[in-house]
Amino acid sequence: MADRLLTLEIFRYNPLTPNIPPRMQAYQLRETPGMSLFIALNQLREEQDPSLMFDFVCRAAVCGSCAMLINGRPNLACKTLTQDLPDKITLMPLPVFRLVGDLSVDTGVWFRDLSLRTESWIHTDKTFEAQGLEERMDNPTALSIYEAERCIECGCCIAACATANMRADFMGAAFLNRIARFLIDPRDERPAAQVFEVVGTDEGVFGCIGLMACDDLCPMEIPLQGQLAFVRRKMALAGLWGK
Repeated sequence: MADRLLTLEIFRYNPLTPNIPPRMQAYQLRETPGMSLFIALNQLREEQDPSLMFDFVCRAAVCGSCAMLINGRPNLACKTLTQDLPDKITLMPLPVFRLVGDLSVDTGVWFRDLSLRTESWIHTDKTFEAQGLEERMDNPTALSIYEAERCIECGCCIAACATANMRADFMGAAFLNRIARFLIDPRDERPAAQVFEVVGTDEGVFGCIGLMACDDLCPMEIPLQGQLAFVRRKMALAGLWGK
């Protein structure tokens, strides 16, 4: 039975009360078997401090809402067990995104911008037929699309990215993974040269400096290194040959 006394050092700051400066606040609670950080934070909010701000929705590593820096590394609170952490745990909000308060950040605006900048929809001249048969594709292609679609938009890859932390205009791995998804999809009729106009710059795929923290720290274990290499290769060819 787990019976450790955990100390959680949590970042506290509410932008609506700027007169109270940012600070770290320590909480203690008794560890229970199978406890996740999500459970620990809810217990703290229910029993010790109802003002503590953090986000959650699904509690099952599907929505990405509970992403935060856990001992300096981006991860999901619902997926992180306290038994895998030391007695002292430091929690900070994800960098890059707008701070809402304490551990809560606004990833929604950032990912909405992602969808608009990458035009995340199928581009085709075909007329949609509501009663038509589903367009078939081979299994390897469908699985490759599914691999990219497993992204839950938690923001961990962006928070881990050195370039994204230095440049607000850098698209980051989540953008480029989304681009890979549509480059793979045979239903999307955009030529690579058109995609190059979106991501073929140092704001896009050529701004990546190759540290690959995004690949190391993706909680869904999406092979972002391979996705980035695929997009970079496609964009290099589009830049050279215009197609």
